[in-house]
Amino acid sequence: MSSSDDTCGKKASWPELVGKSIEEAKKIIMKDRPDVKIIEVFPVGTAVTEDFRPDRVRIFVDTVAEIPRIG
Repeated sequence: MSSSDDTCGKKASWPELVGKSIEEAKKIIMKDRPDVKIIEVFPVGTAVTEDFRPDRVRIFVDTVAEIPRIG
């Protein structure tokens, strides 16, 4: 069992997704864990509840994807 597996032998983390797009990450997570019902996306540092839900994955992002512009 690797460090990305949970106690049931199912994948529980995806370090290989760092640097991927959110949509690509969601697609891979759903392929690996079709039992996941909720994928939440938050800015890094966002306060979240500490409850454990085996059907939820949280993705934290901090990259600016486009040039910020006034308008």
